[in-house]
Amino acid sequence: MSQNAPIDPIRLTHQLVDIESTTYGEGRCGDFLADYLAGRGWEVEKMEVPPPTDCAPCGPRWNVYAGPAGQSPDLVFSTHIDTVPPYIPFSEDEEFLYGRGVCDAKGIMAAQVAAAEALRADSYRIGLLFVSGEERDSAGAKVANERPKGSRFLINGEPTDNRLAIASKGALRSILRASGTMAHSAYPELGDSAIHKLIEVLGRLLKLDLPVTEDVGPTTVNVGLVNGGRAPNVIADKAEAQVLTRLVGDGAPVRQAILEASEGLADVDFTLEIPFVRLRAVPGLPTMIAKFTTDIPWLSNWGEPLLLGPGSIHVAHTPYEKIAKRELVEAVDLYAKVAKQLLAG
Repeated sequence: MSQNAPIDPIRLTHQLVDIESTTYGEGRCGDFLADYLAGRGWEVEKMEVPPPTDCAPCGPRWNVYAGPAGQSPDLVFSTHIDTVPPYIPFSEDEEFLYGRGVCDAKGIMAAQVAAAEALRADSYRIGLLFVSGEERDSAGAKVANERPKGSRFLINGEPTDNRLAIASKGALRSILRASGTMAHSAYPELGDSAIHKLIEVLGRLLKLDLPVTEDVGPTTVNVGLVNGGRAPNVIADKAEAQVLTRLVGDGAPVRQAILEASEGLADVDFTLEIPFVRLRAVPGLPTMIAKFTTDIPWLSNWGEPLLLGPGSIHVAHTPYEKIAKRELVEAVDLYAKVAKQLLAG
């Protein structure tokens, strides 16, 4: 491969999507990125990202950093290697690319690589940081934040329809566990249903008066997983629900509200909190509010953050994930334009 050959972001997206990289299985895609970028003359570093302790079948995985040899970058483009399940093979038609990751976030990755190459050719000091684990626990971003490269700016890539996000909602994950006493369902007075307790808690959660931020919107609650019980004719002794709350400000009052709603009925374990963040705008570029979370809060040592990328979040995480070829190509020029504006300032 010639180091000077121009990058086709559509072809690179195809190559990346062909490599399945569901969270905890990012290793092969990381290897491809490291080899690809080294082959184009970038100085490449692989940062090991340990899997969770209870993930026995998980293989090795890493972040991939590529930068100017022997120099600190002024600006770094970043997005994530991992995708949500299930894997969807690549396909395309005249207008769109389809498949898992085409917009979240392998198409973004391809556009960032192409933009970085164009900026490097114009003598800008640019870096690329691709991380593992964003879709679950931001493990890769946390590892990367311990090894910053001195950059002034970080442009994080997520699907924002090529608009700059001026705020990104936070996230609070909680597990609610109720306990009870088993009994024959014909004699409910002899038991104590954990499921009935959990249902009461969840009903309270969905009616909570939670914070609203005027220019961002409301805190929202999603009960994503519920399980429990033994059989229809058995009073349930255990029940559990996993809840995701999207934050629009400080998480403390939301945590307190969940604890109060659960008091006496269920125990609460807060397993992850990603803070709400406000972000800068760039003159002349359209803006949006990201109602989703990103790795930005865990990459604070990589420079002032911005959030920008092609594709729609509305098709990410769905069976219909797609991205317009035109929008992907436009993103290459947009990334370069924003980088130049930031560095000129």
